[in-house]
Amino acid sequence: MAPLSSVRLRLLVMALLPLIVLMPFLLLLGMTRWSSDYDALLIANVESDLRIAEQYLEELMTGTERDLTGIATSAEFDALLAKPNEEHEEYLSRKRKELGLDFLYFLPRSRTADTADQWPVIKAALSGTSGAGIDIMGPEDLNSLASGLAEQARFDLIETAAAVPTSRTAEDRGMVVHSASPVAMNGHDGVLVGGILLNRNLQFIDTINALVYLNAVTGGDRQGTATLFLEDVRVSTNVRLFEDVRALGTRVSAVVRNRVLGQGETWLDRAFVVNDWYISGYLPLTDSFGNRVGMLYVGFLEAPFTAAKRAAYLWMIAAFAGVLMLSAPLFLWLAKGIFAPLERMNKTMRRVEGGDLSARNGDTGARGEIGAVAAHLDSLLNQLQDRDQRLRTYAKGLNQMVDKRTSELRKANAKLEETFKQLVMSEKLASIGEITAGVAHEINNPVAVIQGNVDVIRETLGDNARDVKTELALIDQQVMRIDAIVGKLLQFARPGEFSNYDETIMLPRLVEDSLVLVDHLLSKRAIQVRKDFQDAPPVRIDPGEMQQVVINLIVNAMQAMGESGTLSLGVAAAESGGRSGTQLSVRDSGPGIPEDKLISVFDPFFTTKQAEGTGLGLSISQTLVQRAGGLISARNLKDGGAEFTVWLPQAEE
Repeated sequence: MAPLSSVRLRLLVMALLPLIVLMPFLLLLGMTRWSSDYDALLIANVESDLRIAEQYLEELMTGTERDLTGIATSAEFDALLAKPNEEHEEYLSRKRKELGLDFLYFLPRSRTADTADQWPVIKAALSGTSGAGIDIMGPEDLNSLASGLAEQARFDLIETAAAVPTSRTAEDRGMVVHSASPVAMNGHDGVLVGGILLNRNLQFIDTINALVYLNAVTGGDRQGTATLFLEDVRVSTNVRLFEDVRALGTRVSAVVRNRVLGQGETWLDRAFVVNDWYISGYLPLTDSFGNRVGMLYVGFLEAPFTAAKRAAYLWMIAAFAGVLMLSAPLFLWLAKGIFAPLERMNKTMRRVEGGDLSARNGDTGARGEIGAVAAHLDSLLNQLQDRDQRLRTYAKGLNQMVDKRTSELRKANAKLEETFKQLVMSEKLASIGEITAGVAHEINNPVAVIQGNVDVIRETLGDNARDVKTELALIDQQVMRIDAIVGKLLQFARPGEFSNYDETIMLPRLVEDSLVLVDHLLSKRAIQVRKDFQDAPPVRIDPGEMQQVVINLIVNAMQAMGESGTLSLGVAAAESGGRSGTQLSVRDSGPGIPEDKLISVFDPFFTTKQAEGTGLGLSISQTLVQRAGGLISARNLKDGGAEFTVWLPQAEE
């Protein structure tokens, strides 16, 4: 199903790729544009809120001016001026409370020499023009206006993060709505002065908050705040420092201060207010001298709108994911007209791969290119089945011819192999015979000279020969050993001259003689020889040929072990095929024979020693043993190493 799954996946990707790639891009573009418009709408809202707060402040100043003008031009006040000063104070105190003013007093022109220069609103009123404005008054001025105003205006400054550093610890100035109206009636000339201290004026700030945020039309569900700043200090606010504590005495951030008070610009942006982020508007306020002395602030908590934006983002992403999840199965359902024929063709090909050449697609129900492909595939399968049948018929006849020819070749090869073995054996024995005869002759001559000289030494020394008796005896022993080795070598090289095929031998003695011939090889290695010769019946075989077999097995074992190891030789009685006989075992402690080569060790020319030997040793040994009616075999031992076993039948009496 892997190819079909690949096609299905590719078609699905091709169909959904525009949706997967284009839709997220459009979604991101739309979300970015919506977010920008949403933020712009929030800024527009706070700008509108700021205009409402500004209008309320202007209305407060205009109303104060209007109230003072009404009093200054009233007949009641004109009549009052003719009365004693005590009645003046009682009247003005009553009017102050009625109008909600913090101070109200009449200033005759004769007492305005210094005051007119200090406050522009009073100077304008003396010129006949009433007016109102914002002025900043020190504690002395506030105390001169009314008792307790200086105390109301004073705040301890609270250290505020991100504010401009200051060495001041308190704010004792007051921000005042300062209004003055000219009085010129019945010979009374002067100025009626009144105003409202805005420091701690919670009614003023709560009214702004109610107008902006508690209004069902303009406020809605927004959590808003309003603040009046004297320079950068909150002197009237509903921003909470704690749950029930207003943030009076805290200060605005340096960046807002520089922008609004320093540059005179209106701030319309998000800002950190005391302990949270707000969508904020800051309006610079100027006093009657034209100096920027404070700010009017309104703002609403940003968190609900941020949460709303996040929820909208998540909703849009979820909607996109839902559309994508619905699109995939919908596409697969619509595309089943393509997948169904492809699945049938895939099943057909799998049956053909399994050997069922009769599998066909049949009518897939598809039209167009896919239907044509299915029909064409059936046509190709018909041709394939027909060609397969013809090839099977031809192969059957060819196999019969090959079998016949192979049988003939096998017989010819067997004859050739037997002839080759005999030729190799003859050539080898002839070569060894010639070489051995020459070597024996060359060795025998110096050996005879040595033996003769030893006899001469013994006769010459006479009784004095006792001093070197041991050394002379050792020479005699070694000379005899050389004679024995030469004799065995001649017997190995020319077995026909030393024995006949009908000779009965004892295998233990023959193995001992063979060890003498290979002693020079054993002495060069750290190989330990272990012998286990038990009572065993005699066997009938050419001694020279059997000696050749034993030497070959011992030499192979030594070569397999390398420079050290253990060579185990055993002779014991054994049966094979119900016949009694003697078994010779040759074991080594080498690496063993690879399992895949174990069955080939007796093949002609097979060898595991690269560039060494002819590969005929074991093959010749097998021929010699089998010719005597015996068996030779090889196996690997569980504890490591290999074991060769030679079984020969018991010699008949």
